[in-house]
Amino acid sequence: MNKAAGLHGVYVHIPFCAKRCDYCAFATFTDRHHLQGEYVQAMRKHIRTLVAADMQPATSVFVGGGTPTMLPAEELLSVLAEIPLASRAEVTVECNPDDITLEMMQRYLRGGVNRVSIGVQSTVDHVLQSLGRTHNPENVQRAVAHVKQAGFLTFNLDIMYGAAGESLADWQQTVADVVALEPPHVSAYGLTIEANTPLASQPERHPDDDDQADKYEWVDQRFADAGMLNYEISNWSLPGHECAHNYLYWMQGNYDGIGCAAHAHKDGTRWWNVRTPDRYIEMINAGEVPVSSSEVLDEETKLLEEMQLLIRTREGVPTAAFSLDDRSLLEGLIELRDDRYVLTRAGRLMANEVSIRLRGVQTSQ
Repeated sequence: MNKAAGLHGVYVHIPFCAKRCDYCAFATFTDRHHLQGEYVQAMRKHIRTLVAADMQPATSVFVGGGTPTMLPAEELLSVLAEIPLASRAEVTVECNPDDITLEMMQRYLRGGVNRVSIGVQSTVDHVLQSLGRTHNPENVQRAVAHVKQAGFLTFNLDIMYGAAGESLADWQQTVADVVALEPPHVSAYGLTIEANTPLASQPERHPDDDDQADKYEWVDQRFADAGMLNYEISNWSLPGHECAHNYLYWMQGNYDGIGCAAHAHKDGTRWWNVRTPDRYIEMINAGEVPVSSSEVLDEETKLLEEMQLLIRTREGVPTAAFSLDDRSLLEGLIELRDDRYVLTRAGRLMANEVSIRLRGVQTSQ
């Protein structure tokens, strides 16, 4: 049984940023703000084309970037209004805490947005500077207050560990500040080095594996103490507040990609749009499909990728996904739960090493 059956996602990419973070490898641009109006119109036109081709109603929509809150609320909502939604669809917008106002959050909620994800990263100023972030940490508390006051029933806070100069005490301060805000969902990511970023060319700023492991184990316990359960390696939530759009990805569901560099997937075929907003606008206005490239997964690759995604979640994988020999080798890293193998806390720290021993099997096994 395909657990993603009946699910359909839409990812909307907003590529505009005031400043590019040192670790960011996404398609973001600090010099294209003059294209915002044309870009919004191109996205709306793109969605209408998909709707005319019988686009399935979305069970989840995620607006990422870039910095979506750089767009005026009315412009962003005009894009979302074009997307057909299934009943009780989750609609999430990534937000910069500096941009959030009560009026913006109220307008988002009235316009159909029912979840926001706030990019906190750290509440310690020198750590934010190390990451190349520009927001004021004091604005996080104000932003969360506006989200709650507007009436949002769920939201996410994004944090990151492993920046150069971040002590364990700094990390504990960030986590304490975040827990005090009583978020129903938190994503905590270890800093990773991506090619062609400012961080990649400065090895003295690269994260230390042991330091990140210590910080992960600490935060996992702290979130558990706060009632948030780990449901994917980097994600914790109160019961019922798991991110539906993330779940769609992990279950290999189908989704459309709107905007430049946005990825899409349908039944084992993946494709992604042209990288720059300029080219995206040009192709949409010319009536062309804005796809840059694509790939088709064979059945064996699909099954293996499914296992590699599922092992990261609390759902885990069928027992047949590991050979008897590998089960023995991975003792302490995986454990049997309800006839499926899941990662232990130690295993989550070694997820890549565990994944290379997986084999593709049907989830019904």
